[in-house]
Amino acid sequence: MDQPQAATTRAREVGRGTVARAFIASLSGTALEWYDFAIYSAASALVFGHLFFPSHDPLAATMLAFSTYAVGYVARPLGGIFFGRLGDVVGRKKVLVSTLVLIGVATFLIGLLPTHASIGGTAAVLLVALRFAQGVGVGGEWGGAVLLSSEFGDPRRRGFFASAAQVGPPLGNLMANGVLALLGLLLTEEQFLSWGWRVAFLLSGVLVLFGLWIRAKLEETPVFQAIAEEGERPSAPLREVFTKQARPLTAAVLSRVAPDVVYALFTVFVLTYGTQVLGLESGTVLAAVLTGSAFQVALIPLAGWLSDRVNRRLLYGLGALGAGIWPFVFFPAIADASFLALTGGIVVGLALHSVMYGPQAAFVSEQFHPRLRNTGSSLAYTLAGIIGGAVAPLVFTYLLAATGSWVPLAVYVAVTAAVTVAGLALGRDPAPHEDEELLAGAGA
Repeated sequence: MDQPQAATTRAREVGRGTVARAFIASLSGTALEWYDFAIYSAASALVFGHLFFPSHDPLAATMLAFSTYAVGYVARPLGGIFFGRLGDVVGRKKVLVSTLVLIGVATFLIGLLPTHASIGGTAAVLLVALRFAQGVGVGGEWGGAVLLSSEFGDPRRRGFFASAAQVGPPLGNLMANGVLALLGLLLTEEQFLSWGWRVAFLLSGVLVLFGLWIRAKLEETPVFQAIAEEGERPSAPLREVFTKQARPLTAAVLSRVAPDVVYALFTVFVLTYGTQVLGLESGTVLAAVLTGSAFQVALIPLAGWLSDRVNRRLLYGLGALGAGIWPFVFFPAIADASFLALTGGIVVGLALHSVMYGPQAAFVSEQFHPRLRNTGSSLAYTLAGIIGGAVAPLVFTYLLAATGSWVPLAVYVAVTAAVTVAGLALGRDPAPHEDEELLAGAGA
């Protein structure tokens, strides 16, 4: 029996039910963690500036709130380094349970925080500390979640199976903005600022329990079990990635920059632009983001599936090209503050993001050998977050304040798109034989 056949036989032994549970566990767990992360992002744009960083200048208060948003990204490498290494040494499942608990507890505690009006500057310090904990959890989550679904599935269909984790951010964003929009409709602005925003954070406790229940039912991935059986677990995965896989790491990092920036534009900064520049109600802008996120839930796995059938790097690159051009159309189109134009613009922007984001998990993970995959993927994810998503809302806000024009914002997105294309050019195409050799050898 040749290697692909042996690997397929071993995969079938896992059972379709287990593969489906792995897909759901990856999707739901990541969605729950991104609910926590997204609820903070939206609150940064809508309420945190007023409650934790009061200032006579609303734009300055928003920048301070976005600074704490960035802290979550800066903390990610620590989570990626610590949990990514553990994922290659002790296994994917144990790490994913730990990260889910960490981010859930941090988010729940944010919902209990006193504000600046109650305890002064200490409130901001505590908020930043909990945001840091969120970032560590998310930094350790992504790499393991991608492998949880893709390593249970067919390695030749990695684009689709790995996309389970990619659905998490828009689904989490959908839940977060949906909760905030509902609260905004049911409560007065005074009630929402006083206590309503806390409800969205406290819901995290219930959601995390659900995610833990699903993940606890899974075993370790077949690929990691094969690595353990062959005695191939790395003793120093960080050193190996930096010394032996520098080019794959660079390619994976650069490929992620534009998707992070585009997502920050159309789900985070657009809340500020819509309310402070266009003069729209926050609930109106949230509804537009909600619509775009709903489309992404279907478009991301579709793009992942398509990347298994066409050249993955080409599809990803076309998405980056479109994303680099779209802001030059989007900002003029919404100048008259039309809700329909805003919604349509966000839907298209997030659709282009989906074309990049659907294949991204597979592209990033397949840059690394299976025995270093968790460490390499986590490092790429978190390092890219610092130069991409972490600073994007701050850069957007600064450029708008300094120039009063949308043009520098669009140019910034176009530059990040070029960076992503460069990363794709450095990367390699899928190598499913690496998984097949492991699975065939362990099953012999």
